[in-house]
Amino acid sequence: MLNKAIMRRILFIILFLSLPLLCGAQSVKELEKQRKQTLKQLENTQKMLKETKGKETATVNKLTLINKDISQRKQLISSINTEIRGLDKQMQQLAAVRDSLELELAATRADYAKLVQSTHYSAMQQSTLRFLLASQNFNQLLRRIEYMRAFAGYRKQQVRQIESLQEQIGRQNEELQQNRQQMVDARQTQQKEKDKLARDEKKQKQMLQNLKSQEKKLLADQKKQQKKANELNRQIEKMIAEAQKKDAKKQLTKEQQLIAGGFEKNKGRLPWPADNGFISGNFGLQPDPVLKSVTRNNKGIYLQTTAGTMARAVYDGEVTSCFSDGTTNAVIVKHGNYYTVYANLSKLQVKNGTKVKAKQAIGTIYSDPEQDNKTELFFQVWKEKELLNPTHWLSK
Repeated sequence: MLNKAIMRRILFIILFLSLPLLCGAQSVKELEKQRKQTLKQLENTQKMLKETKGKETATVNKLTLINKDISQRKQLISSINTEIRGLDKQMQQLAAVRDSLELELAATRADYAKLVQSTHYSAMQQSTLRFLLASQNFNQLLRRIEYMRAFAGYRKQQVRQIESLQEQIGRQNEELQQNRQQMVDARQTQQKEKDKLARDEKKQKQMLQNLKSQEKKLLADQKKQQKKANELNRQIEKMIAEAQKKDAKKQLTKEQQLIAGGFEKNKGRLPWPADNGFISGNFGLQPDPVLKSVTRNNKGIYLQTTAGTMARAVYDGEVTSCFSDGTTNAVIVKHGNYYTVYANLSKLQVKNGTKVKAKQAIGTIYSDPEQDNKTELFFQVWKEKELLNPTHWLSK
């Protein structure tokens, strides 16, 4: 029979190799999921690019979208690189486990061959009755019967073990083949994305040059947009101050206290105020994408998305203000002593006093024909009169 120490060693090797294999498989699946998410984001960015005006016309909006496209594509290529390394490691582990199983199979077959060739077993095969009748006494007869049963059981066990090992080796080879195909597919996808990235970077360079030649116009547009943003911020501050003045005269109800507590506990986990898109303008002082000498002081974040997308509440609350700047609308939602602001909306789904739930639609985000059909939500978070950075509150 096969040496028990050798058997234990083989089994230990199999178990040792199987543990990182499982972790590797899980990691590859997570990377594959991440790749699909990035591809979906890229599809949305491409859709936004298609929604812009004339394809050849250079605009700041197009440049922003191309910059985002390049960033997402680089992230995708990096993710594929990691995925390929994970697949390569997983294939090495699968091959190692298969080799260990084949080693065990060879040892089991050798053990079985020795069993068949053994003197006692050969004698039993030639004449079971003669083997039993050759017993010198009744006790020896019983021992020989038990011996025969044990041999028969052990033989069946060895056959089952051989069949089981053959099945496991077959599964390992099948999984290895699947991984090889995944590797081929991943490398093909990676090359396609590299080609697209090179085209995007060429387009980005050309568009940046074209825009820099329009510096005077861009400066005038930037001042106009900043003036509009300042007016909106003053109006929001006024509305928040009025709401605070009313709240100062009365204490928060138990329901409002619970909502405020829940809002605060969910810092960093709140849903995005739109179900797709990307942050096109971060909070605070930000450089202009073209005019390097110009900075913008954003009092919230800008979330660019596809046409027709709805703005949605990030938490349960009550609408305290709905107002218009003549072209677009803004909504303020109260969450206890916290407030969230959703601006640059066209059609509204709520009115003053409406109680909303998390992810409930508030209004359609406006697509601006004067800004290359840009669909962009302006979002703020306040705690009483203090303006907060929204990115610290939204889920990553």
